Amino acid sequence: MKLGVILGATREGRQSDKMAKWVVNGAQKMDGIEAELVDLRDYPMPFFDEPISPRYNPNRDIDPTAQKWLKKIDSFDAYVFVTPEYNHSVPGVLKNAFDYITWEMERKPASVVSHGAAGGARAATDLKEIVSESKAVPLPSLSPLTLSGMSEQIDDKGELTEAGKANPRNLDASLQSALEELKWYSDALAQARAKS
Repeated sequence: MKLGVILGATREGRQSDKMAKWVVNGAQKMDGIEAELVDLRDYPMPFFDEPISPRYNPNRDIDPTAQKWLKKIDSFDAYVFVTPEYNHSVPGVLKNAFDYITWEMERKPASVVSHGAAGGARAATDLKEIVSESKAVPLPSLSPLTLSGMSEQIDDKGELTEAGKANPRNLDASLQSALEELKWYSDALAQARAKS
């Protein structure tokens, strides 16, 4: 499974990169998963302003950076979106990235890892709705990992701190379980896509 771990925050001083690195580190320890961190800072797309919905515009004149983003997102079999919670939802830069997507994620599984107030649960809920509109398969509600106080529990290298290791939720085991579920869906959907 080729896994894209999408870092959905770009602001200066962000903490989400710690969580994204943790996901990539966890995925790289598992058999059958090739994980890549995709940082939206590397795709500085303008605000989406195309006159016609991308899905219904065969003559689309797309921004070159957005085209690069679409090619990258299309290259994966599955996704983990890492998002903080801003004002009870996802960062605007992440929503904007989704607005460019057509069918690149169709029939591929996606999970959400979030942090912030209440673990970023409201952002995770919103993002699952956004993911579903891309025709991807958002995993059931038990799959997302939500974490309050993330920046004290994961260090800059994406490793658990002492506080993270002491978390009663057993964070590494929870991540492994979520990634195993994602791989199961990825394998099943890849077979189904090959038949259709």
